[in-house]
Amino acid sequence: MLDSNKDSLKLEAMKRIVAMIARGKNASDLFPAVVKNVACKNIEVKKLVYVYLVRYAEEQQDLALLSISTFQRGLKDPNQLIRASALRVLSSIRVTIIVPIMMLAIKEAASDMSPYVRKTAAHAIPKLYSLDPEQKDQLIEVIEKLLADKTTLVAGSVVMAFEEVCPERIDLIHKNYRKLCNLLIDVEEWGQVVIINMLTRYARTQFLNPNINESLLEEGGSGEKTFYGSDDEEDEDEEEKEKKAETAAMAKRKPYVMDPDHRLLLRNTKPLLQSRNAAVVMAVAQLYFHLAPKAEVGVIAKALVRLLRSHSEVQYVVLQNVATMTIKRRGMFEPYLKSFYIRSTDPTQIKVLKLEVLTNLANETNISTILREFQTYIKSMDKDFVAATIQAIGRCATNIGEVRDTCLNGLVQLLSNRDELVVAESVVVIKKLLQMQPEKHSDIIKHMAKLTDNIQVPMARASILWLIGEYCEHVPKIAPDVLRKMAKSFTNEEDIVKLQIINLAAKLYLTNSKQTKLLTQYVLNLAKYDQNYDIRDRARFIRQLIVPTEKSGALSKYAKKLFLALKPAPVLESPFKDRDHFQLGSLSHLLNAKAGGYQELPDWPEAAPDPSVRNVEVPEWTKCSSREKRKEKKVEKPFYSDSEGESGPTESADSESDSGSGSESASGSEVSASGSESEESEEGSESEEEEQKDKKKTKKELKKPVQESESEQSSEEEERKHARKSKISKSESESESDEEDESESESSESESEDSESEAEVKKKKKAAESKPPCKPVKKENKKEKKEISLLDLDDFDPTPSPQVTPVNSFLSSSLVTDLEGLSLSDSVLAPATMAPSSALKSYELLHRITGEGLQVEFCFSRQPFSPDANMVAVQMHFTNNASADAKSLHMEDVKLQSGMRVREFPEIELLPAGETATAVMGIDFCDSTQAANFQLCTQTRKFFVSIQPPVGELMRPVFLTENEFKKEQGQLMGMNEITEKLTLDATCRNEHTIVQRVTAAANLSRVPCGSDKECSPPVPPPDHPVYRFAGRTVTSGSLVLVTVVTREEGAAQLTVNCEKMVIGTMLVKDILLALTQ
Repeated sequence: MLDSNKDSLKLEAMKRIVAMIARGKNASDLFPAVVKNVACKNIEVKKLVYVYLVRYAEEQQDLALLSISTFQRGLKDPNQLIRASALRVLSSIRVTIIVPIMMLAIKEAASDMSPYVRKTAAHAIPKLYSLDPEQKDQLIEVIEKLLADKTTLVAGSVVMAFEEVCPERIDLIHKNYRKLCNLLIDVEEWGQVVIINMLTRYARTQFLNPNINESLLEEGGSGEKTFYGSDDEEDEDEEEKEKKAETAAMAKRKPYVMDPDHRLLLRNTKPLLQSRNAAVVMAVAQLYFHLAPKAEVGVIAKALVRLLRSHSEVQYVVLQNVATMTIKRRGMFEPYLKSFYIRSTDPTQIKVLKLEVLTNLANETNISTILREFQTYIKSMDKDFVAATIQAIGRCATNIGEVRDTCLNGLVQLLSNRDELVVAESVVVIKKLLQMQPEKHSDIIKHMAKLTDNIQVPMARASILWLIGEYCEHVPKIAPDVLRKMAKSFTNEEDIVKLQIINLAAKLYLTNSKQTKLLTQYVLNLAKYDQNYDIRDRARFIRQLIVPTEKSGALSKYAKKLFLALKPAPVLESPFKDRDHFQLGSLSHLLNAKAGGYQELPDWPEAAPDPSVRNVEVPEWTKCSSREKRKEKKVEKPFYSDSEGESGPTESADSESDSGSGSESASGSEVSASGSESEESEEGSESEEEEQKDKKKTKKELKKPVQESESEQSSEEEERKHARKSKISKSESESESDEEDESESESSESESEDSESEAEVKKKKKAAESKPPCKPVKKENKKEKKEISLLDLDDFDPTPSPQVTPVNSFLSSSLVTDLEGLSLSDSVLAPATMAPSSALKSYELLHRITGEGLQVEFCFSRQPFSPDANMVAVQMHFTNNASADAKSLHMEDVKLQSGMRVREFPEIELLPAGETATAVMGIDFCDSTQAANFQLCTQTRKFFVSIQPPVGELMRPVFLTENEFKKEQGQLMGMNEITEKLTLDATCRNEHTIVQRVTAAANLSRVPCGSDKECSPPVPPPDHPVYRFAGRTVTSGSLVLVTVVTREEGAAQLTVNCEKMVIGTMLVKDILLALTQ
């Protein structure tokens, strides 16, 4: 199939191969056959070949090198996806010979018009760096250039490259800091994570610690200590003592004022706590924990608790970080205590982490509820979890003195538990608790001595023996007997137990040598010949120490002091105590060990570095003398200022990536209240940012104290709705143009918005000049405002927004019956049925860059072409974005498939700079979807263009009654009928939407339902409605009949009956796509 001459077979073969790779099968044997197709003309095949090569280029380097010239040609391809794929394959061939070629390709791609290609260039930088670290200096130049890029698509990728190649070059971030903060909200999610982590480190080097003064207050009042009153802060006391030296110096310092840029970062990241991506929320949480003032950190608690409802893997990471936070900032999670209660369905590791958090949150006020929870956990079937619960009870007892006795009694009761593991863990914890006040609890020690016969867990046996030895004075009668039993089983014990038996023997020999002298010697002799050298050494050492001989040195005098010294009670600490020196959310924090590539979190600087390094020079014309002027500006011009409109057309195409200074945006004025000039997107930026600005603008205008009239408010409402609609239609047009057009769709969007907005600005200026400046009348104001709000729509979307609904679907039942009674011919009814069923979709014919300022779009107007009824009417829309006039626009050199005809549009003599014009041409596509190719000529240049119709535009609507429809359908059965089952999209299950989507995909008219003509009272609609549509092909007049039958739960059946089977097959695909996506 790969060697076939047919593109369709190649495409099918490549789809199968890529599917094999996706399933994890090895397809490397096919490499030679696939590489041959890298020069294939078909774009779809080419894309899949590149996907395959990215996967296997590293393994089959020699073969990949043979086709390197094709990749280099691919870098010059007009389609942005091909350019990006070629660069991706090139950077995947890891051979040092081609490093210079890769370097050159990356440099070219970094200044490409398409943001997608620039993003791919940023992804290629770390690959090249790992291949040849000597290229670092050149790569840093590329990174610096890409950091100045204003598109959100590139931001995340270039910061990732910065982190991989030169994380120490903080100076590269200074100028771009404010831009990154402002773009953050629109960057894709993984880009947000990378940028936030980088900005956390940046902020730690550039701003002062916001909690400097708080530490002073804690010194004086120690407010938290009195509130919690627990011993958990004992370790913090030491830190506070160390800080006392600093506090004297701090007292002399002036009060802390937060840097506006520091505030900008905190303010712009806060909305991301509501992100649907857990990694983004986690990144913002760690940023707030490391950078925010103590009073503001609390906002992250709710967001982190929300993440506990997601998958167990996410919960594990979040709980690790919460456990660390609860040690330092216990207060912020206390309101959410119940969120950390354990469910029986939680995996063990989650249960243990939740226990950790609950233990950290325990204080006098909530300890009773927490201990009640712990009591139920001990009954769990999960033994590891029960052990962790017992340890948690022990920690609560050590931290909160009031409940120590209660906990001890509870643990002693557990000693009679049937489960050995529970008893063993209890013994270990009781041993630690008893060390705090042993004299009170000799009966517990006696009780534990009796357990030596039953408990087999080594750690528990060792703990009991240690307790008996340490407090043998409290149990003088029992201790020698325990030693006797242990001496019997010495050889069968574990090493840890043997060491404790030797210790017990030594302590008893020193306190009660009368009873235990022989036993001790017996134990030491057994130990002398043990297999473990630790035990042999210990026995030798102890014998010399406690049994005095002539050879034994002076130490034996102090044997009693050595063995029976008072030992401090162990402090039961959280395993997360010192983890916060790793950046939260990092892999190193998760593992509690430094992972490869981890960047240390810098300490706060003593004195604030110079904040002016982040200032970006803003051109004079964007600066505004006062807030009022800014507000006036906003009312007049929603997005752009006058002078921007003037300078617009002459600006170079790639100014968006080159210029470091951005115009101040509408949102910038909010930011600059804190004293920082924020720079955001210029004209070339993406539509999302423009929409955001528009929203902010409307919000601000609503806040103004001036009472606005109702009509103004309604116009604003309308504007917002339009903005939303245009955004939807925009995203649709983007995805389609990606597939159908070979030109760079993404860059063209921003460019076309750019150019249109410039034209609009000029129109607005003319309107403003014509308006009398003195005594502005209110009515005129309103009118002006409404005009502007409609003009703004062009800034969003070159195509009209879909709002027209099919006329036919609104025909009332009585009207339908009246119509059926009349014997109307098709031609009479044409105007009613021909009403465009939905907004017409525009296609790009000539991009403004390729056309050197001339931009041409076309749409199928769905109106009859009056000079020739067998032709499809194509409406052309010309826009001159160049600074010079375009003259004599006409067509030449028309190349058509056999049978096709074209009626050229009348020549356009003159198209002045910044103006637009429309023209209509007719094409007889001969009922096929073959493209019509021709040259579009101006006085000086010729451009090759082609128009390819979707199959739905090759037909015209025709009016049929239901009976006629069924009769015609009966004659088009068998080979002429295609039926497909489908599931309707959730948003496409009502009559209105189904009709709208079918009529948008194909130029057909709705066949009215005949069921209600007989009965005068209206009949309720059937349970499973049937929608019928009819039309004829434009050239041959062949009937096209479409039926959509809906069933339960969105199931449906689509049937197309058509004399021309090829048209029928293609139409089924298009309508299926329209109804399911």
